[in-house]
Amino acid sequence: MPPVNAPYRPEGLIARPLHARIDPGAVAHNLARLRAALPAGAAAPRVWATVKADAYGHGVARILPALRGADGLAVLHLNEARACRDMGWQGPVLVYGGLYSPADALLVDMPGLHLVITHAAQLEWLAQAPLTQRPAIWLRFAGDIHHTGFAAGDYLSAYETASALSRRGLTGEVGHLNHYARADEPDGVAGADAVFRDLIAGLPGPVSTSNSAALLKHGARAGNTQWVRPGLALYGASPFADTSAAQLDLRPAMSLHSQVVGIQRVKAGAGVGYGAAFVATDALDVGIVTCGYSDGYPRHAPTGTPVIVDGVRTRLLGRVSMDMMAVDLGPVPHACIGTPVTLWGASGLAVEEVATAAGTIAADLLAGLSARVPMQLARQDTTR
Repeated sequence: MPPVNAPYRPEGLIARPLHARIDPGAVAHNLARLRAALPAGAAAPRVWATVKADAYGHGVARILPALRGADGLAVLHLNEARACRDMGWQGPVLVYGGLYSPADALLVDMPGLHLVITHAAQLEWLAQAPLTQRPAIWLRFAGDIHHTGFAAGDYLSAYETASALSRRGLTGEVGHLNHYARADEPDGVAGADAVFRDLIAGLPGPVSTSNSAALLKHGARAGNTQWVRPGLALYGASPFADTSAAQLDLRPAMSLHSQVVGIQRVKAGAGVGYGAAFVATDALDVGIVTCGYSDGYPRHAPTGTPVIVDGVRTRLLGRVSMDMMAVDLGPVPHACIGTPVTLWGASGLAVEEVATAAGTIAADLLAGLSARVPMQLARQDTTR
């Protein structure tokens, strides 16, 4: 760790010291860890690596080389699929959002495309479009999450329509896709999976079900599909409230770093920050850290949210403002201007721990990081 009077500054960063470090090596490790959790052999499920929301805020371009071990990529919409192709990805691409309008069917012009179909109109758009490629079709079951997809009573009709398109040579294979609402719970998959399996019994086509939580907690069921779709765990965050990423042998792919840019001596009874959301019971030193809600740090993070200052665990004080936050320097009496601060992802401070303290989830913090936060690739450890 650099001395406090000579803080680490990533290459190209001139002014504000707030920055995120992205570790592609961690993504590669996590992908291998997730694949190892699946049954081995010729029948092992293939892996869609979910890279929507610009790879959960990490940047697809930064981590794409680490996903060479994936069988396919999963994105939200067709423009993201095209971007992956432009970056050099040649494998299959699954588009979760399918088509949003008839005009989208004109963008189905690349090989290896897989479209998730969630309502009947999307099939009509495909039937009427002058398709230059034959995308594979995945019918989504509404299941127990009821976000998008076909209800049980409409599923068979949708399958017959999709199969007719395939027989006409307009589309490729027709598969079945489900997403569980409670995969992070011990009893959260069995019932939902039974309903889904009964629905598709006897219908040809591959099956895709499991996200990170389902893959890690319900591996036997995940192994009974042709494709799994991990997202959050790829980036080194645990999908479980009672199990840490470290316990799952996942490595954080993003860490967020800043510095102390000011120090205030606060008297007993004085407030800190807007609305005096924190009032000092005793005199204390308060460090001002350059990071705020316009950077993507949650404004609603309360006093007590963990922060690491120069390797020492301390806490957030008061209300997070647009560009800065206050932290308790009591445990770090040697801190000064320029002392390094870790906000998540390193020094033993997992992003999901910060998210839990703020009443949200790790994906919200990772994907919500502002574009004004510079990102740097982490220095790779060549000793591993």
